[in-house]
Amino acid sequence: MLIKNLGETLRKRRKELNITQPHLAELANVSINTLYKLERGQGNPSIEVINKLADVLGMELKLEIKKTMIK
Repeated sequence: MLIKNLGETLRKRRKELNITQPHLAELANVSINTLYKLERGQGNPSIEVINKLADVLGMELKLEIKKTMIK
C-alpha cells in the first residue's frame, strides 16, 4: 500500500470515530508529528507504528507479499 493511501485510510477512519489527531497519537503512543506526516502521505512509518494506529482505530493490518517473476 502506498503511504499516501495509508494516510488517507487512517485519516478517514479517525474522522469516522471522531478522534482528534492529538488524541489518536496519545492513544497509540506515537508522536503527533509522526501522525501528521502519515496523514499527509509523508514519512516512512515502521510496521509497529502502523499496527499501533490500526489497533486503536479498530482496524486490521494485512501484509501482502506479491510474487513476481525475476528474469
